[in-house]
Amino acid sequence: MSKIEGKTGSARQLEELEHRLADIKEELALREADLAVKSREVEESTAHQAATAEVLAIISKSPSNVQPVLDKIATIACRLCEADHASIYLVRDGACHLKASLADPEFVELLRNNPLPLNSNFITARAANEKRVMHIPDVKASRSDFDLTLAVRSKSGSLLSVPLQHDGEPVGAITIGRRRAQAFADNHIELVKTFADQAVIAVENVRQFKEIQIRLKHEEATSEILQVISRSRDDEQPVFDVILENATRLCDAPLAYLRLCNEERTQLEIAAHSGTRTEFINFVRDHPLPLDGTQSATARAVLEMTVIQTADLADDPLYRDKQPHRVQAVDVEGMRTLLNVPLIAGDKAIGVIALYRREVRVFDERQIELVRTFAAQAVIAIQNVRQFKALERLNAELGDRVEEQVGEIERMGRLKRFLPSAVADTVVSQGSDKMLSSHRALLGVLFCDIRGFTAFCETAEPEETIEVLQTYHEEMGKLINAYGAGVDHRTGDGIMVLFNDPLPCNDPAGDAVRLAIAMRERMAELGVQWKRLGYRLGFGVGVSLGYATVGMVGFEGRFDYTASGTAINLAARLCDEADDGEILLSPRAGIAVEDAYQVETKGKISLKGIREPLEVFRLTGAAAT
Repeated sequence: MSKIEGKTGSARQLEELEHRLADIKEELALREADLAVKSREVEESTAHQAATAEVLAIISKSPSNVQPVLDKIATIACRLCEADHASIYLVRDGACHLKASLADPEFVELLRNNPLPLNSNFITARAANEKRVMHIPDVKASRSDFDLTLAVRSKSGSLLSVPLQHDGEPVGAITIGRRRAQAFADNHIELVKTFADQAVIAVENVRQFKEIQIRLKHEEATSEILQVISRSRDDEQPVFDVILENATRLCDAPLAYLRLCNEERTQLEIAAHSGTRTEFINFVRDHPLPLDGTQSATARAVLEMTVIQTADLADDPLYRDKQPHRVQAVDVEGMRTLLNVPLIAGDKAIGVIALYRREVRVFDERQIELVRTFAAQAVIAIQNVRQFKALERLNAELGDRVEEQVGEIERMGRLKRFLPSAVADTVVSQGSDKMLSSHRALLGVLFCDIRGFTAFCETAEPEETIEVLQTYHEEMGKLINAYGAGVDHRTGDGIMVLFNDPLPCNDPAGDAVRLAIAMRERMAELGVQWKRLGYRLGFGVGVSLGYATVGMVGFEGRFDYTASGTAINLAARLCDEADDGEILLSPRAGIAVEDAYQVETKGKISLKGIREPLEVFRLTGAAAT
């Protein structure tokens, strides 16, 4: 009995072992399956990372060309997402344009020739426009509002479109498809999203690179033009030529001309041109464009000081009305799209730069802004040349003036060598030597000298004599200048002063008396100082009023402007008769000043050189008020 029971226990243990072995095998199978899944995931992840790295490497090698990047993304996306075709579109001018594709050649040609409007219902357009992933697992079973025309043409069973966007704006879309109806897995969708981000990076890199290149070209062109401006101070033509050369090259418009307003601002005349046909340029030279605003957009651009672009001249009413300038432009020159940018100087336009194409293709904002810059530089060149020429004219005028003034200065120097300064100044200011010739004039004549000077010279040291004489002439000279005398002559201690010639005055006798009083007062002060030094010196004055002959006398190298006649002799004799501090007046001088001053007669006196005794007057003070 125990033997049988033992066998039964062994069988039970064996059965338990078999169950356990089966469990282990099942667990191993599960682990192997899980390991296979994880291995596939690792392989996929590795493949995705490798693909991402490969795309990034191409991006770094293609800073100026996005095409290699898009081609590689399309190829890798098609392979890793198990798709039969892949296409990448970029948005431009409101439509999705095919840029890269792995599909049947006929289908690719169809897509290239037919951009997808951004607001259409094609899956690609909607993904880009709505900026969200579009997924159709089964095209045939789809009941959505997508336009599936292209899906049918491409024989697609499943479609996936992922948007490309930058800063919230649509850039394009990646669309992949399978001929079989099989939904794309989440990891495939995420992978395409990654490729979409990389495509945006590539597009932006190329855009920024091209912007930098364009900006550098623009700056280079601007620098070149400024250099030409600096070298062409007297001629704007080289500047116009280099402006048009750069404008046509950088704005993709091989044809251009520059017109300037004529002086009357009635018409626009050709100043420079590039690429134009000879027949057309001859016509516009012979037929300047009227500046009335009704004939053309070019004239209106100048009058309105604004940029005017005409998309197609053939559709312009002026062409349909057979306006001559427009007919020449379209039929002879072949113009279609025309851009007019005014040259604005201050508050008006002085001309215009016109760029045009022989096909209908409008200029973009960047090109328009560049031409604005060129227009401003053209204005700088024009103004520089005008200022330079004006400066040349001014310099020529100044040269003539300087030469004339140098002549006057030399003449003044010659005159002052032999004429009193006042006389020389008057001659120069009048521009004529006529006044130097002999003529008659009514003069107020003052003669003065130092009383006791001859005796002083006999006893004093020469240095003392010179010092007294120097002080006397210096102080009297100041007063003569201050009182506006015309001429003074000095000989030793004697001084003759003339009033009313060559500098006219209203009261020659009164002016002479006022100067005499001032001289007497100053000499009284000097007399006090000299008395302390032991010098006994006085001062006397004679004043006359009368006609005398005045003019220049002398010889080459030594001339004098002097006067002669009875009035001159009389003043000198009165001075001789005057006591210390006394001012003696001739009869005519006394009568001339009696209303302003107190005078008294000294009786009749016989004067040397005067035929009859003459009544002489003495100045006693100012008239009572």
